Amino acid sequence: MRGGRLLAALLLSPASLRAQSPVVIRVDVDSVANVIDPHDALGAGVDGHGRGTVDAIYTPANIRAMRDVGFSRLTYRLRTELGVEAWHWNPVGRWSDSAHAQGYWTSDSTSARPIMLSHGYRLPRRGNTIDQAENAGYSRLDDGDTASFWKSNPYLDHRFTGESDARHPQVVIVDLARPTDVTAIQVAWGAPYATSYRIQYWRGEPARDPDENPDGKWVTFPGGAESAGTGGLERRTLSPRPIRARFVRIVMSASSGTALPGSRDPRDSSGYAIREIWLGQLDQAGAFHDAMRHGKSRTTQTLTFASSTDPWHRATDIDLDLEQPGFDLVQQSGLAEGRGAMIPVGILFDTPENGANALRYLRARGVPVERVELGEEPDGQYATPEDVAELYRRFADALAAVDTALTLGGPSFQGLSTRVQFAWPNDTAGAPWMARFLADLQAHAALGTFRFLSFEWYPYDDICGRTAPQLAEAPERLREALEQVAAESVPPSTPLVIAEYGYSAFAGRPQVDIEGALLNADILGSFFTLGGRAAYLYGWEPTWLDREPHCDSWGNNALFLADGERRIRYRVATYYGARLAIASWFDSAGGPHEVHPAHSDLRDTAGHELVTAYAVRRPGGGWSVMVINKDPNRSHAVRVDFRGAGRLERPFAGRIRLSMYSRAQYRWHPQGSRGYPDPDLPPATSERDASELIAMPPYSLAVIRGVVR
Repeated sequence: MRGGRLLAALLLSPASLRAQSPVVIRVDVDSVANVIDPHDALGAGVDGHGRGTVDAIYTPANIRAMRDVGFSRLTYRLRTELGVEAWHWNPVGRWSDSAHAQGYWTSDSTSARPIMLSHGYRLPRRGNTIDQAENAGYSRLDDGDTASFWKSNPYLDHRFTGESDARHPQVVIVDLARPTDVTAIQVAWGAPYATSYRIQYWRGEPARDPDENPDGKWVTFPGGAESAGTGGLERRTLSPRPIRARFVRIVMSASSGTALPGSRDPRDSSGYAIREIWLGQLDQAGAFHDAMRHGKSRTTQTLTFASSTDPWHRATDIDLDLEQPGFDLVQQSGLAEGRGAMIPVGILFDTPENGANALRYLRARGVPVERVELGEEPDGQYATPEDVAELYRRFADALAAVDTALTLGGPSFQGLSTRVQFAWPNDTAGAPWMARFLADLQAHAALGTFRFLSFEWYPYDDICGRTAPQLAEAPERLREALEQVAAESVPPSTPLVIAEYGYSAFAGRPQVDIEGALLNADILGSFFTLGGRAAYLYGWEPTWLDREPHCDSWGNNALFLADGERRIRYRVATYYGARLAIASWFDSAGGPHEVHPAHSDLRDTAGHELVTAYAVRRPGGGWSVMVINKDPNRSHAVRVDFRGAGRLERPFAGRIRLSMYSRAQYRWHPQGSRGYPDPDLPPATSERDASELIAMPPYSLAVIRGVVR
């Protein structure tokens, strides 16, 4: 069923429209919730990808399609930071140990030719088995090779922080996957080793991750405390009787300050190093029985996590399977429309000098930088707030030497949940992550350098769940998250930026069906009504369907679906939803738009608004109201009234312009990796008398534009 016939099937008949009690949307004309310029507030992101992908994405045809969406701002996402890799943003630069092409890398601040492609470099001193990117690496804590080692970030050592090492304890965690009897540990210490440390187990519900169990606590084994460690190969009895534990950790608070023979770089002797860990039991004969698996992949080793990683690496560690688009490639594409971009500086696995030179390079090239985002998803990397704050300050100082007027912020949280961090330094939950991070900045008189808070917003991990209740509760979920931010000591004046948004971080059908367009529109509307400053959609680059295995659902955060060569085949619902917001809800010419609260009187059984509305007064005085019907089965007649203090409600006057998007324009046909939309049409636009009720079909999105007298 195509176009007109399907629209007729979905819309209310004129008679039923008149008979139905309308849903009333009330716009508060006296209350201004926010003032934004869409040219500053609406953006999208470009990211790192796999081998050969950057060239396939940045073709003239793809760039034209991406620019046609109408985004005015760009954010550059840093995949290397998620993959525990260092970023050579400029392939030309220098090593701290140039004779051996290894050490700590600093890209040059100039280049004889445009930088079109850059790469990540794997870190050979890595302590995390898994990461947030491709999971192609592995931990050196249990790789079965005592020649390799994990080492903590040297910039967290007292020689760089100027504080006691106890202020920044470093943590490694072993996840035995199930409760296991533990009485002993073997540690092959590297250089430098810990002279003061404690070995602990997690006491709580054994099947639950500490992140999900804030009522549990870390407990030091009876034989787990050490204040005079000597390094080497250490075997330690932790308890005379077995203690059942799934999670075991080592918390290191003082370092030997030693280094490998021949080292001259102070970073080599800063922090802690461990070559291998074995965890298990001693039998009566004194033989050690290891409960861990040792191997050089995430599938062959026991999971381990580290609170930080040394960014030391070698030229041979280049990861050709991780490409970041070059700064000049992005600039020449025109995707940023000549306006300022939000640029990343990786702080977890990089050096301050490398970040500062990136800024020098962009300044010399005349690239406008609107914001600098320090770090990406530190919560997903299990970094503690105090460590991130220390790195943030160090990098902020290096960047300030280039430009004191920079707008710095971050740290691009995976979300705004206040879950307990997996590697927090204290034994119990303590204060939330953000509160501790800000308190540390304030204690060091650096709170003024934190000028925006960025976070990702993918509200639903359960991509295979029922979409109707998810859509209904979405605005409330975002509101509660922002209220929690305020409760965690974030100053009310701090600008809030959504660095990435979409339906889910996991792949599934709703992302490419009409629900994806509805949720993205709801995120924008509710975020700006709640005072948000800017939001960047994720999925700008042409991509293909991916699969969520446990429910065989195919989808992706995408505007364009492409073939294997990244040639665009379809525009999906999120594309048309984005165009509707950019070109209809807002005035595409830009300028200050007043965002006014709007509410409907239709709610579901859980009390959520089933029809949501978001109103803006345009610079020229006209009004735009974006309306979303989240009812999957029923059409609803809608009337918009404008009201102010002491005044009667007033409707739109004269003629209105209506842009409607529903299943009449778009239907997704799920066929595994070969799913496709049909029909695949833009919103239907019409003009009508303002006195007519608006028929909102099931699962539909509309923008109503007109004037109020």
